[in-house]
Amino acid sequence: MRVRTRALAVGALCLLAALVFAVVAIGSGDYPMSPAAVVRTLAGYGSAADAFIVEQVRLPRVLTALLTGAALGLSGALFQSLVRNPLGSPDLLGFTQGAAAGALVAVVAGGGSVALMGGAVAGGVATGVLIYALSWRQGVHGYRLVLIGIGVAAILTGVNGYLLTRADIPDATRAVLWLTGSLNGRGWNDVVPLLVAVAVTVPPVVLGGGRGLRMLEMGDETAYALGVRVERLRLMLLAAAVLLASFAAGAAGPVSFVALTAPQLARRLTADPGPNLVASLCMGAALLTGADLAGQRIIPGHQLPVGVLTGVFGGGYLLWLLATQRRRGRI
Repeated sequence: MRVRTRALAVGALCLLAALVFAVVAIGSGDYPMSPAAVVRTLAGYGSAADAFIVEQVRLPRVLTALLTGAALGLSGALFQSLVRNPLGSPDLLGFTQGAAAGALVAVVAGGGSVALMGGAVAGGVATGVLIYALSWRQGVHGYRLVLIGIGVAAILTGVNGYLLTRADIPDATRAVLWLTGSLNGRGWNDVVPLLVAVAVTVPPVVLGGGRGLRMLEMGDETAYALGVRVERLRLMLLAAAVLLASFAAGAAGPVSFVALTAPQLARRLTADPGPNLVASLCMGAALLTGADLAGQRIIPGHQLPVGVLTGVFGGGYLLWLLATQRRRGRI
């Protein structure tokens, strides 16, 4: 295994930033706690009141932010490497919209948080199967997958709008908040499924798919010549990316632009043209945790949904990326 020192350092710094944001976020709120008190409570030496606030109220939200950001960062890195396009992202290619459609079906049917998570995962997986089947023509070409994904995303956006009109007003209000991307009220029932998905998906992708993915970026013919089973590896990595994006959407809603920006920022910091899977994962965790912390503090007395901040800053980054690509003559 070849270790790239700079990429490892960037990943470690991003992970450290995510943990610092997490500690500060746990200590914020109507019951303030110092970082030392938070660390002491997490280690099991806090008072009963501190333990209740940390373990039952704030820790599930922070863990959801960390895991959701990590899942989106890794999913975005996989999509961008597989389609060889910096705009490859689950929220632009239709996969997030599919997860949203599945969740909205669960909301219209009157299901709770468990049904919402299951609907989001089922919708994301079904959309992934549909896009892969439509993109298949003696293999899956990156640009064909992007174009079909954008078309499917447009269709699902209309379907989601229709599903909102069929929901009762309380359910529609809850669905709109979820569609914005929010971490408010997250509990352990949201953390556990996402934790299991990340624990099952991330190790084989990072340890087993990184080298093959780097070869895929050189082209299918080169990868075939180097002994890579191209379609088998592509299908496995696409399935992992779809599952990560779907479980992330089920836990926090379709949070926008984290999957797009995290791999690009990681690539620029590491100066490595490869997939940067670990760095993207840690960058995604830092971005979403930092955005959630900012959303709690940017307006005193009011909490902004995390999807609002990621949408504003991620949209600005997308405009900057497009302008940069245009100046270089790539678009």
